[in-house]
Amino acid sequence: MNQRSGALARREVLALAGAAVAGGAGFVSMPAFAGAQLEEPLADSVRSALSSAIANSAPPVPEFTDIEQRLSYLRWLGAMSERLKRRKPEWDVRREFLQTVWYESRRAGLEVSLVLGLIQVESAFRKFAVSVAGARGYMQVMPFWTRVIGNGDPSSLFHMQTNLRFGCVILRHYLDRERGDLFMTLGRYNGSRGRAPYPNAVLGARKNWEFKDSP
Repeated sequence: MNQRSGALARREVLALAGAAVAGGAGFVSMPAFAGAQLEEPLADSVRSALSSAIANSAPPVPEFTDIEQRLSYLRWLGAMSERLKRRKPEWDVRREFLQTVWYESRRAGLEVSLVLGLIQVESAFRKFAVSVAGARGYMQVMPFWTRVIGNGDPSSLFHMQTNLRFGCVILRHYLDRERGDLFMTLGRYNGSRGRAPYPNAVLGARKNWEFKDSP
């Protein structure tokens, strides 16, 4: 495939992604679409901080300061479970996945709905998704990250919590680097910084996972 035809194919897949997120919570199936995070030089302090964030292997068990926080979480879990049922029919699998996404998103200071929207666009919720560029897992993390800030084992990116931990930490890093500009952050995550289709697809998909708590 030449460069021009590759670019056309890329736009076509993005169009499919945009169409898939247009239907709200009743989204339709779509192919995985992942770009390729670019390996960039990291300051030693940044590399150390990212490595530390990745290495903390605490289990993804939500903790709450009061009963109302726990009830709010359980209401969220119930609502998201219904929306995800078609993708992950088994309750235990759904619960573990959503609990881990919730934990890792909040740990990184990210909106859970944003992370779920990104996963929808990047991998279509497929644990073992692999892009043509070699990105892996739910959040389509490029293998070079395991060498730069991890244990050097790309196969670990197929482990659910490891993949979600890497993806959330990397997304947080990009958000800080872009000084809170979510549009540019998403483009950098996808390797398409400054171009609109991918950020628009993720921001559209995020709407499928928004939750307004009603006690």
